[in-house]
Amino acid sequence: MAPVRGRGTGSNPPNRFYRRSVVPDPEEPLPRTQFIKDSARTIIAHNDSPDIGFDASINPYRGCEHGCVYCYARPYHEFLGFSAGIDFETKILVKEEAPKLLREELSSPKWKPRVIALSGVTDCYQPAERKFRLTQGCLEVLTEFRNPVIVITKNHLVTRDLDLLAELARHGAAGVAVSITTLDSDLARHMEPRTSTPARRLAAIEALAAAGVPVGVNVAPIIPGLTDSEVPAILKAAAKAGASFAGHTIVRLPYAVKDIFETWLEEHFPDRKQKVMNRIRGVRDGGLNDPRFGSRMTGEGVYAEQIGALFELSRKKAGFPAGHPELSAAAFRVPPGPQLTLF
Repeated sequence: MAPVRGRGTGSNPPNRFYRRSVVPDPEEPLPRTQFIKDSARTIIAHNDSPDIGFDASINPYRGCEHGCVYCYARPYHEFLGFSAGIDFETKILVKEEAPKLLREELSSPKWKPRVIALSGVTDCYQPAERKFRLTQGCLEVLTEFRNPVIVITKNHLVTRDLDLLAELARHGAAGVAVSITTLDSDLARHMEPRTSTPARRLAAIEALAAAGVPVGVNVAPIIPGLTDSEVPAILKAAAKAGASFAGHTIVRLPYAVKDIFETWLEEHFPDRKQKVMNRIRGVRDGGLNDPRFGSRMTGEGVYAEQIGALFELSRKKAGFPAGHPELSAAAFRVPPGPQLTLF
């Protein structure tokens, strides 16, 4: 399948849960994004993973128009009956009731105030957010309750909500992690076609820092043999922009993502394809994915250790401290509900 302009992939690999699949017709017009109502009954998801720094998250959207070719979240779309390929980028499920559901869950006596991540899977500031403003609505609720939040995004659109994030930051209850994979705008355009450019992401870091919002950089995911050499430059540029903390992950390619990514390499970097795939196998115990806690984020083996050492050295040279800022739930409150008027 030939590349599709503005999309991470032009293919729809078979859904592993279904025998039948739909093959896109190359003669058809460019696929347009469809927005599908998601009638979710709850909005806060919980996890018990020791690999991430939060156990509660909100995902206002399922699927992501950013179209990052390496995205580990692509296979989640298969549970919905879609493909992890172009379906993931063009069939976006929208949780229209997200702010309302969040208000209900935070108001419950069962809720124990703690950090919530926006988002844990797909990007909460993907292009759909300009239309639906669900992330903004959730941030308004979180600000009203003063519940701490960590935002993870690749999109400059996060700066639209500087006022809400700054208000939460006044209570030590907000942080933003901006993911930067590469500083090469041409590579980013092909690999992450509908994300903000690297320069715009650095501009977002600068704006957030200027507003008093703790902001860091995620060098994520590092792709061995393709982007690992950029780690020092990314950290240096992020520190210059005002980032105050840093983290990293190494790419993993679960299920259909491995074929999508390998096809993408063949289309864009045929001369480097084998090197990149072999390097990924080198940090994934001979495979392309490792779901085990403790290694799925950072890999294992000699080459993974080299990448980790490069990150640590570059982090120290850029002036970043180890770890991440601690957010506080001390200011949490349940706002008063509407008052009855007596006549």
